Amino acid sequence: MYRERPSPKDRRKNRVFRAASSRQASFMTTSFRIVGLPVQPFVPLFELNENELTKRGARRLIADKKPGFPCRVSLQDAEPGEAVILLPFAHHEVDSPYRASGPIFVREAADEVSLAPGEIPAVLPTRVLSMRGYDENGMMFSANVVEGREIKAQIENCFADPRINYIHLHNAGPGCYSCRVERV
Repeated sequence: MYRERPSPKDRRKNRVFRAASSRQASFMTTSFRIVGLPVQPFVPLFELNENELTKRGARRLIADKKPGFPCRVSLQDAEPGEAVILLPFAHHEVDSPYRASGPIFVREAADEVSLAPGEIPAVLPTRVLSMRGYDENGMMFSANVVEGREIKAQIENCFADPRINYIHLHNAGPGCYSCRVERV
């Protein structure tokens, strides 16, 4: 199909428009909140014996190093000697091809975290993270592997795309779900 080439004048207009748009975008920031999992569904697991946990595909472990056992409820690493449950968890229950589950740790002493908008929990900057941005239908529109120390800027960049409704963060090496990031 034949298309007429834009005139030099039109190309200059487009260039000026794009430059202005990118300058505006660089000054925009998006408010977000990082959200851990609720504690209540996991509390009964700590009352189960090892055989009952095994039947559910779960294991009770004792943390032997820090970092290494990141809790998805408190968004803190377990202290050495602390009991955790390692269990399969459906972290993306959506009607899309991106429905997903994977292993997570939950500390026995976990309290639900409530972070301020823009606050980054200490468990994230020390890790390499996989970021996955989804629309309201659970379809992925963005995926990146980032250094945890850059996570705040990377979240803001991801949310600059108006299609992105929420983000899931995963520990990139093991691939474990870490937490959800929501617009506020």
